[in-house]
Amino acid sequence: MENVCGWIAQAGSSPQRGRLSGAQQADWLVIGGGITGLSAAHNLAQMHPQARIVVVDRQRAAQGASARNSGFVVAHEHPADSELLGAPGFAGFEIDTAISRAASDAVRQTVAQHAIDCDFRDNGYFFAVSDAAKLSHVDAKLATLRALGARAEFLQGDALAQKLGTRHYAAGIWCGNGNALLQPAKYVKGLFNALPGNISVYEHTDIIRLVRMSHGRLRASAVSGSVEAKRVLVCLNAFIPRVGIHDSATFPMELSASLTRPLSDEEFQAIGAVEPWGVLSTRPLGATVRLTPDRRVMIRNTAEYRTRDLSESELVLRREHHVRGLQRRFPFLGAQDIQYTWTGHLSATRSGQAFFQRVEEGVFAVAGCNGSGVARGTLWGRLLAELASGVDSPLLQSVMQRAEPGWLPPRPFFDIGAMLRMRVEAVRARTEI
Repeated sequence: MENVCGWIAQAGSSPQRGRLSGAQQADWLVIGGGITGLSAAHNLAQMHPQARIVVVDRQRAAQGASARNSGFVVAHEHPADSELLGAPGFAGFEIDTAISRAASDAVRQTVAQHAIDCDFRDNGYFFAVSDAAKLSHVDAKLATLRALGARAEFLQGDALAQKLGTRHYAAGIWCGNGNALLQPAKYVKGLFNALPGNISVYEHTDIIRLVRMSHGRLRASAVSGSVEAKRVLVCLNAFIPRVGIHDSATFPMELSASLTRPLSDEEFQAIGAVEPWGVLSTRPLGATVRLTPDRRVMIRNTAEYRTRDLSESELVLRREHHVRGLQRRFPFLGAQDIQYTWTGHLSATRSGQAFFQRVEEGVFAVAGCNGSGVARGTLWGRLLAELASGVDSPLLQSVMQRAEPGWLPPRPFFDIGAMLRMRVEAVRARTEI
């Protein structure tokens, strides 16, 4: 079975850019051509219009993890019990929400500025569960979300089924005023296509070494060439160790998703001709599901810590898991109705906070999107460019103060612990998969 991302297949590819070759000079080097790297490049170009900016990507720019996520623009997250209004963790949750709202606004500004056609829908989405017991303290959660500027509404039973076109979900909180949905591959492709002329992009360029030169500049070396630059921005998220940054306290998670064919007119009418929607589970390993504007159903109900990529046979098993999740929600959909199945990676941290810092003189890096890469990546790219340019702001200070990803034990102890934790979370989320 082919590993083909449905989002990318629908968005189409931009013209390929060549590999890096020879010894090149630049003012700025951005490593990573996803949302964060492209956002950083755009902002560098705006702040330094006369500078030469180089972006390199190990594979195709705009087609990596950034294009493979579920397309949720996160402004308001589901609050944990410890983060509810009046609880000790509320102060931190309030700061994190302010950052997330700024990140969500950054996406809107980017879409408008570059006229990106990415199926952007500013209609919120749902935190919904099949087992009502997994949505606790509803009144307190509504009060918390509303106190931080969200629109929040509790729905259950018929009222929720009429919104989603399925009775799988027993209860949910619709959350708007910042939360949005988009087609991620179209969004990142739009960022890529809008790059100004002083930015050079090189694809299929794997940076294997980053060293400091005697005159203070940095040299990034690939197999076929190198770039010397005064400042380097590392925007690799889950793959940050590839350039020698091993102390970010981040780790990769591998996710897999499937996208169905469009529902027929008869099927669409049978589910109530509902508006496009998105559902996030309240459990870490619960399913993420969307009904897209073109009437397709996307489901992501596997997430795992792995030390190697999924094989073809392993992806077949994940697809079977997707089918079971689809049939719980829409029994008329089966394996024959899935058009695309793919994998992607996200960068996670133990605390849920990012790694965001000046690593050393001239080297700046960010990682740890924790599943909110569309909005966070857009904002991080801007703020990383500002940090590297010496531009300060209260928002940048808030991000840096919250950037405490937490300690990770050394391998193999971390590998064992992470895999055990994932198994426990999968059991807890079994009704939501």
